[in-house]
Amino acid sequence: MARSFVAASIGAMRLLTIALAGVLVACSATGVGPAGVDGTKTDQPSAAATEQPATTELPAPTPTPSATAMTSSIPRWDELPVAANDAVGLSQQLVMVETALHDPNVTGLELAWMGHLQQLAYSRLQDFPEWKDTVLAALPEQTRAAVNGSLEAGKQLRMLSGPVPKTLPDWKIVAPAPIDDLISYYKEAESEFGVSWYYLASIHLVETRMGRIRGLSSAGAQGPMQFMPATWAMYGKGDIDNDHDAILGAARYLKAAGAPANMQKALFAYNHSQAYVNALMLYAEAMKADPAAYRGYHGWQVYYPTKDGPVLLPVGWVKE
Repeated sequence: MARSFVAASIGAMRLLTIALAGVLVACSATGVGPAGVDGTKTDQPSAAATEQPATTELPAPTPTPSATAMTSSIPRWDELPVAANDAVGLSQQLVMVETALHDPNVTGLELAWMGHLQQLAYSRLQDFPEWKDTVLAALPEQTRAAVNGSLEAGKQLRMLSGPVPKTLPDWKIVAPAPIDDLISYYKEAESEFGVSWYYLASIHLVETRMGRIRGLSSAGAQGPMQFMPATWAMYGKGDIDNDHDAILGAARYLKAAGAPANMQKALFAYNHSQAYVNALMLYAEAMKADPAAYRGYHGWQVYYPTKDGPVLLPVGWVKE
């Protein structure tokens, strides 16, 4: 990562400290997850359905790096980011994140850290909506549109909420495939089936946080794009758990359901919920307007609701 970027972006910032709670981006529902590709809503959360604003400090289900206060020094990329606790601090953080997303020198751990910080900052805005106007006013116009879209997508997905699960899921959390690999899969599917890459990325984000979640939904949907086995037998080719094969299968299914001519119809076939469709359209629009937005979304993490509040399921987490 370019040191000049760090010095310019972080050295000038005042970032206040808060305890890292189960803070979740405003981008999803609670309790009930999106469906697998069969039009049937599941009753166990997937990645996007497990995030809600929370202000209660929560223990992680497995040991994770401790939260570190952000100061004028270079952040520790191997520690969890902390969202600011006031409107000015949040706007400064989001400006820093936006700069990073558009800097090709920011990659790897640093970029993932920025994406996670973006996720947490969005959640703080959901927790404190009275800060929104102040934060947005401090951001560039393009950034304002992306923030607004993500916040509204979260509101839409929360309409899918249901009972809070009583146990942690039978999942394994893995690192996502590299950004460039996933983009190449989306573009390959776009070329073959005419479904724009950003719709496929939106589904990938909402269903399994870009493939981080490995495991079945309670309805039996599986794989990074959450296919029911019978639907996969009709539209999938290859390995249902492989990102490349699942992304192409999703594009094949969407085309059969009316894409690209009628994306609303096709996405509704993916999950019979208008709120779900609305959220996907909002995420897709953000990436269409600014492809760098995908670099931020790629860093969003998996959070899961519990009776005590949401908890982070980090890469490597497995239910014991």
